[in-house]
Amino acid sequence: MKKTLPCLALALFALTAGPASASAESTDAEVHYLIDFVAASGCTFHRNGSDYDAGKAAEHLALKYRNGAKYVHNTGQFIDRLASASSWTGKAYSVTCAGHTEPSGTWLHRELDRHRDALAGS
Repeated sequence: MKKTLPCLALALFALTAGPASASAESTDAEVHYLIDFVAASGCTFHRNGSDYDAGKAAEHLALKYRNGAKYVHNTGQFIDRLASASSWTGKAYSVTCAGHTEPSGTWLHRELDRHRDALAGS
């Protein structure tokens, strides 16, 4: 009985550890997808009263992710906690694409949904 208990504990650990790692990997992949999407968007980003091109916005989001990844456990949290507002001022970020301005969080959530749908359809 004593030999079986450690094996059972190890098996349970292996079953629960796998999905958490896969989830972290998929979050990381999705966040990097969104950062690349921002970089290629050609849109103008508005942050703390200043405008930034897509490349600078992507660099800023990459920096925020590097520094704050431990505070997000999924891609939605990345958008809501790091990519939607300034951590210093609390002011919301916005983005202007083709003359249309909207909150960056709304824009990024829409793209994440589109990306997931595309992956599910392939």
